[in-house]
Amino acid sequence: MAMTDAEARLHAALDALGIAWSQAEHDAVFTVEESAHLHDSLPGLHSKNLFLKDAGARFWLVTVPATLRVDLKALPAVIGSKRLSFGNAADMERLLGVTPGSVTPLAAFNDTAGAVTVVLDRAVAAAPVFHVHPLRNSASLALAGADLVRALADWGHVPTIVAVPAL
Repeated sequence: MAMTDAEARLHAALDALGIAWSQAEHDAVFTVEESAHLHDSLPGLHSKNLFLKDAGARFWLVTVPATLRVDLKALPAVIGSKRLSFGNAADMERLLGVTPGSVTPLAAFNDTAGAVTVVLDRAVAAAPVFHVHPLRNSASLALAGADLVRALADWGHVPTIVAVPAL
């Protein structure tokens, strides 16, 4: 799949911040399981991203290592939210400009209204090399966790960094 205008703007935004990144093209992957074969050829930490809505109608984007099974019952106490459930595709597209399977913390770049709170697991924030989708699920963009934190902050989305509870 070809790079979109939004993706080109994302790359330019990362470059403007002096953030080193690289990108690898691959077949579209919709789940962590489908992307498992990429992990050997793309060394570093890989991501799982959850688009959530709480009982107070707040939206959350939670990014964790791909292998972490998130405890959604314990998560609200850790991040200060009400009961959480998965957000729907229409809200995801409206707020983040991405479709299911392409969720990425980099989509906060599209949320100029600041409607979505970004949560990063501590391991993500500390990763020397971290892989995320660049707004589409047919490529993986690698950058340092610290640079992801810096970019999010620059885009008005200072992330909440926590130890996301696991099942």
